[in-house]
Amino acid sequence: MVISLGFGPADLARCRFAVSPAFETLSAIRDATGSQGPGAHARWLDSVRPALPGLGLDPIVLLQPRRGYTPDFLAPPPTAPVGDFDAELTRIAATPAPVVHREIELALRHTPGARDTPAGRLLLGDPAEVLSLLTQLIRGAWETLVAPHWPLVRAVLEADVAHQSRRLAEGGLDALFADLHPTVRWTGDTLIRDPGGDEHHDLDGRGLILMPSVFKWDEVIVITDAPWQPTLVYPARGLGNAFEARRGTPAAALTKLVGRTRAHLLTGLEEPVSTSRLAHRHALALGTVSEHLSVLRDAGMVVGERHRHEIRYRRTELGDRVVQGH
Repeated sequence: MVISLGFGPADLARCRFAVSPAFETLSAIRDATGSQGPGAHARWLDSVRPALPGLGLDPIVLLQPRRGYTPDFLAPPPTAPVGDFDAELTRIAATPAPVVHREIELALRHTPGARDTPAGRLLLGDPAEVLSLLTQLIRGAWETLVAPHWPLVRAVLEADVAHQSRRLAEGGLDALFADLHPTVRWTGDTLIRDPGGDEHHDLDGRGLILMPSVFKWDEVIVITDAPWQPTLVYPARGLGNAFEARRGTPAAALTKLVGRTRAHLLTGLEEPVSTSRLAHRHALALGTVSEHLSVLRDAGMVVGERHRHEIRYRRTELGDRVVQGH
């Protein structure tokens, strides 16, 4: 089960990177309100959770099902290497009413019972009023969930783009896609995201936008429908450092006990994760992560367990006590 993108000669010249504050905001809303685990964002989630009830995000949550259609107008395709939130919000606010109505109808149709909820009935009202409400909610979410952290989030995103651009310059697409994310592979003329939905799309000269994300931390997504240029959204390399940086390094006692890098790896193990994903998340070499995990395992703080074709590491009870006590 894969999603694959076929490249032709023209597509190779039309690959570019982009960063979208609006997309990050929508993803942050999903992270803060969804049922999935916190992943690398537990500290961020703890910091914003008290503010969530006052944001009134139910209409946007309803339009962003875990599986299903999300209206495209909520996060327009990026047009600049690093988007400006106010400019993106202006584009959202300018969405024609028929588009708002059509895309909301489509989104609600994909979620059983959505139309009969208070948020669903609100979304089926006058499109102009609904758009105004959604624009206000997105701004509120940006100001509360993302903007206070944006300098550090943006730094992680730009560092990822710089790293991936160097890979591209040094070794072409072979090198770029070999390092991009563990679920992405490159055959020489086809980019494959596995697992996926058993779909194939030829880019047909449209090229590909590569969009790193800090808040879309748990999976790679592929966008192929208009108005988007074909886009690959992937978890940014080093995203596990974004909120650690805001809080500073782990407590001095834990850092002295196991070392700074091991402390970051240990505190970031909120759920079982493979070595390759930890390397990507913390912007470390694979061998470095393996070495540090070996030390933590020998100390009884982590354990590796086989999950299908990979070994995933999790904290032990001792590891939890060490982290909670720091």
